[in-house]
Amino acid sequence: MFNIYLSYIAAVVTAGIAVLALRRDPRSFIHRVFSAGMILCSINAALTGLVFQSSSAEDFLLRLHIQTLASSLLPAVWLLFSISFARANYAEQISKWKWIIISSFILPVSIFVFFRDSFFSGEPVLTQTSELFIAIGKSGYLWHLIWIISAILILMNFEKTFRHATGHMRWQTKFMFLGLGAIIGIRLFTYSYVLLFKGVTTGIYAINQGAILVAAILILRSLLRGKPLNANIQLSHELLYNSFTMLIAGIYFILAGTLTWLSIHFVWISNIHLVIFFIFVAAIGIISLLLSDRLRVKRKRFISLHFKRPQYDYRKIWGDFTNRTTLITQTKDLCSIVVNLVSETMEILSVSIWIVDEKQERLSLGSSTVFSDARADTMSFSGHNISDIILTMENQSILLDLKGNTDGWVKSLNLIYDAETKESHIRYCVPLNAAGQLIGIMTLSEKVFYEPLSFEETELVRTIADQAAAILQNLMLSEHLRKMKELEAFQSMSAFFMHDLKNLATKLSLVTQNLPVFMDNPEFLNDALKTISQSVLKINSMSSRLSLLSRNLELSLEKTDLGEMVVSAVSGIKGYTSAKITQNISNIPLLYIDPEQIHKVLENLLMNACDALGDDGKIIVETFCKENWAQISVIDNGCGISEEFKEKDLFQPFRTTKKQGMGIGLYHCKTIIEAHGGRIEVESKENEGTKFIVFLPINKKG
Repeated sequence: MFNIYLSYIAAVVTAGIAVLALRRDPRSFIHRVFSAGMILCSINAALTGLVFQSSSAEDFLLRLHIQTLASSLLPAVWLLFSISFARANYAEQISKWKWIIISSFILPVSIFVFFRDSFFSGEPVLTQTSELFIAIGKSGYLWHLIWIISAILILMNFEKTFRHATGHMRWQTKFMFLGLGAIIGIRLFTYSYVLLFKGVTTGIYAINQGAILVAAILILRSLLRGKPLNANIQLSHELLYNSFTMLIAGIYFILAGTLTWLSIHFVWISNIHLVIFFIFVAAIGIISLLLSDRLRVKRKRFISLHFKRPQYDYRKIWGDFTNRTTLITQTKDLCSIVVNLVSETMEILSVSIWIVDEKQERLSLGSSTVFSDARADTMSFSGHNISDIILTMENQSILLDLKGNTDGWVKSLNLIYDAETKESHIRYCVPLNAAGQLIGIMTLSEKVFYEPLSFEETELVRTIADQAAAILQNLMLSEHLRKMKELEAFQSMSAFFMHDLKNLATKLSLVTQNLPVFMDNPEFLNDALKTISQSVLKINSMSSRLSLLSRNLELSLEKTDLGEMVVSAVSGIKGYTSAKITQNISNIPLLYIDPEQIHKVLENLLMNACDALGDDGKIIVETFCKENWAQISVIDNGCGISEEFKEKDLFQPFRTTKKQGMGIGLYHCKTIIEAHGGRIEVESKENEGTKFIVFLPINKKG
């Protein structure tokens, strides 16, 4: 009776966790896969309860077959989840693993469906411990072996993701990994005994359900702690060759064989399944303690106190910092290294770096142990309060403690962070200054145990910040130099354009010279008209492209109705495409803008949207006001833009994904918008679509 209640309680609890996760974000792929896995566990637990309620041998076998079929679906779902959970590039990972995922679904199901008769052999037998035992056949042996291989692959993926988590990400996902690892690990645990004894007992199923309850508590702890399924961990491209999962699995199989031998030869182990469950619970408890941030801090203090060891090994810290940053060429990569180093060294869960733009008006996320890039995009880091933050940090040379600070910008900063947990709130701001210029700002929470930084730690953070600022400035100067070289390349390109223009002028000159002589020749007239028409089209195209890169943009500001301009631009583009264009025009005050230049921007964005569309293409154009900004959105459901191109090449001259493009249209759009005191932003996902947002200031007269 106890086993029946245990199974049904496990079914209800796992179903509740599935619903809780799905309600948090029903559109998220990760949430859906996780909920599917938990629902399958719930169904499996409920079917196990029915197995325990069997009234006859035939009924027992029938229900056991149904339960086993449900279990056949679990490896594929959890393998898919382990590959995608908390990984920023999960689509790429799924693509690499697709055949293994498909195999983990097809093989267990196929083995059970097509070789069902040889899955179990013989009739259920009552053991000395009042449990039912049924031997497995060849197909049953192979099915359990595939499950064990799948379990090892799932645990290896969980391990790889967790080992890349740092700071708040690690704190937030720790119990989720433990719970999911327990669900898969207990299967590895029990199914190995099935292979050793070549049979299944009802005690094995009781262990599985008890373990699911333990795992559910850990998972629920993680879900109540924060939003672990929204974690976004960027894995390095290097493979994880040294996997603890394989080592632990090897040690486990040796211990499993030893324990089996003991259970056979010694009477005092009367209930092997109870021993297995207690070993499992003890293992989960030990792992939880080993992963504890607070225990790690206590261990460091104990060593420092009793063995006279300094709190920080500065040679190791600077050696690691130097090795990690030697070959860095991208700002985001450097920021990621710095926040991880500070978080790991000082046991600070929340560390973020924000980069100051050239105009000293906005902050953009460099890297964070708390926020993903997607989350940072939803946070407002511009306006009056941000200017106050930047101004304050420009005049700051040391770490600034925000505790007790009642300045308006501090309150605004806390509101922007909108900390979900006490561990992710902000306590310190550190300026990243280089050569008298504010490059960025690093924000820190308190340490584990909510302790403030000591004087020694404050000095260490400041030193790391100074070094990081110097490297950041060098990277920015290198980027500026690269842009200057691109402008030089433009000048070279202009020379080639002039050469082509001269060739066209020569062709037209020949036509005009021969025209009086061959005026009455119809064939000559047709060729002449064709040459003139082609030359005019080519000259117009070349001239418009060259004008896009004009360095001296002069604006002629007029009081303009932005809504009418959008309608006009959409009307003009309809002849260029057959795609459906939807307009959502809101009332916007008249703006002082250059109508001709802004019309070019709209026309370019609309043409780019048309070029990106497929057969069922749709474009949505919206205008609205928000916080003293007039906004224009151009949205398409086309091919989208890759993250790499968006971060490195978008809005740069001569960078394009079009076969016939020159890569100067968006560069020109950005130049025009910035000349108006505005900005242009983009949101895009490959194969889903792109959204360009133009921000123009309201109540601004040139």
